[in-house]
Order: sequence, then C-alpha cells, then structure tokens
Amino acid sequence: MEHIFSYGTLQSKEIQMQVFNKLLSGTLDQLKGYKLKDLKIEEEFGMADYFVATPSENPSDEINGIVFTVSSEDLIKADQFESNAYKRVQITLKSGIVAWIYMEN
Repeated sequence: MEHIFSYGTLQSKEIQMQVFNKLLSGTLDQLKGYKLKDLKIEEEFGMADYFVATPSENPSDEINGIVFTVSSEDLIKADQFESNAYKRVQITLKSGIVAWIYMEN
C-alpha cells in the first residue's frame, strides 16, 4: 500500500469517486516546512485557480491535510488526474508517515 498526502482537491468526495470510483479513508496530518502558493492552470474552459505545495524557508510553516492509504493502481489514477503543473514526490509527514505529495512541477 501507498500513502498520498492531500491538501486540496483529492479531499473532495466527488473527486475521489470520479478518480478512484470509491471513497478514500484517511487521517489528518501535517507537512512541516512547506507552504501553499497560488497556481493557475489552464483547463478546458479557461484558467482555474489552485494551490500547490512548495518548500518554505521558514521551518515552522506547515500544510494541513489528509493522508490517504491507496493501492499502487490508485496512485496511477491520481497521477493521471493531476495536471502537468504538478509532480509527485515522497515526503515525511509530521506523524512520521512517508507519503507521496503533488508539488509544483
């Protein structure tokens, strides 16, 4: 099993059903030393506003989110869902769980 840390869209039950065809179970967690910044992504009907995780120079910065346990097949589905504006990297959460996160590409 794999872990994905979501700080945005993948927390939505509607998006989970669309991407994974099921609801994910997860727990609250935090990513220390990172912050969110605005990111504009071109979509079918124009530009849309999103957030993206980026390393912070302030070690006390943190991003709140949910860590989900997923299969390797689910991870591939998440990769296909996320736009080219994001890349998937491994990080260690405050809880000590090693998880994948989508960051700015």
